[in-house]
Amino acid sequence: MNFNFSILKFYANFKKNINFLGSFFGIFFNPFFIIRRALYVNIKRISPLLTGKLLDFGCGSKPYKSLFYNAKDYVGIDNYSSSHDHKNSEIDFSYDGKKLPFKNDEFDSVFSSEVFEHIFNIDEILIELNRVLKINGKLLITIPFAWEEHEQPFDFARYTSYGIKFLLEKYKFNILENTKTTTTFLAIAQVFIAYLSQHVLPRNIYFYKIFHILIITPLSVLALTINFFLPKRYEYYCNCILLVEKKENLNINYIK
Repeated sequence: MNFNFSILKFYANFKKNINFLGSFFGIFFNPFFIIRRALYVNIKRISPLLTGKLLDFGCGSKPYKSLFYNAKDYVGIDNYSSSHDHKNSEIDFSYDGKKLPFKNDEFDSVFSSEVFEHIFNIDEILIELNRVLKINGKLLITIPFAWEEHEQPFDFARYTSYGIKFLLEKYKFNILENTKTTTTFLAIAQVFIAYLSQHVLPRNIYFYKIFHILIITPLSVLALTINFFLPKRYEYYCNCILLVEKKENLNINYIK
């Protein structure tokens, strides 16, 4: 039993490293290597700035938890009312999609990765995030821009870097960093590679793995190589990463 558990745990950690944590082995297994690697690099770079009691908003399986080593307490919350598969989730608290079950100014930091596009009532949620975050507390957000509809039908929005900046400033967050993760060329290449993987390669798992190594891996390597020599333009990009700071409370009736 213990041996089987160890094997399952090893496999789960291996998948997490391949799918989220930027392992270079991912280029052989993960058709989304370009977008996931860029996310990992930027989250890892910024994560030490998030300290104290940290809320992972829309936590899922908490794939980036290990990066937040300066957080003294790591709390995950998610909404079960979605099409997302929660069988591997590590949710500490669930919420109704409107109100967070926490006190005012309870958290020193908040992290939210690839969640805002699934929130229809974004204004309500930004009010709640302001409420539970301490003044001068930091919020790290990642959101997609050039990406397909996913977790249908709960995919509601794509925000430009200017659109999300406007919303955050509207709810009293000060923008410290607003970064685009991939160049225009890499974004186009990643979308094309994802299309091939999801709609062209054979669905049989064994044939898929063979064709992945024969087609997807070389295309990913080629895209990264060509990008090295091309002008770095960011009008079209895979993800936007924002580090913001709460500068003041909103003029609302706070929960005591």
